Amino acid sequence: MRYVYPSPQPEAAPHATPDEFRAALSQLASGVSLVTVHDPEDGEDAGMTATSFLSVSLEPPLVLISVREDSRMDEVLSRTDTWAVSLLDEGQKALGSRFAMKGRLSDRLLFADTPHRRGPRSGAPLVDGALATVECRTEQRIPAGDHTLLLGRVLEATVPNPAGRPLLYFRGGYRTLG
Repeated sequence: MRYVYPSPQPEAAPHATPDEFRAALSQLASGVSLVTVHDPEDGEDAGMTATSFLSVSLEPPLVLISVREDSRMDEVLSRTDTWAVSLLDEGQKALGSRFAMKGRLSDRLLFADTPHRRGPRSGAPLVDGALATVECRTEQRIPAGDHTLLLGRVLEATVPNPAGRPLLYFRGGYRTLG
């Protein structure tokens, strides 16, 4: 016999505080990536550091990113359906930090000294020296709390740095294998 657990009522169910949730998930090591997009409206590039990037499906090839609601990236990604992700190498810690800053300089200044090339399928910046890059087309936008999840179909995937080592995020800081 199979037992089905009842679903708790959302209003009545206790939940973890943001601090408890952050502390618990800081125990999970995540790869660091840079999500980039070319804004069709103003012709500028936008980018953000992300640790919430994951593979969803091989057939068709799908990935998922999480973008803070009402952020510049959320705004730009609502206007275009193509974007890219560069998986950062352990030597790209400064790059990860620069694109993670809140209240930072304009994206134009950030990309000015970031070696990159244009993705042939997305037009988005692909970071030189990244372990791998994927160019995507949004299949679905999913509201999720204070974030928007973007399910993307991978249009092109490359591994320009197969001998590299990943940059990781663990316990609130950047880490490397080893």
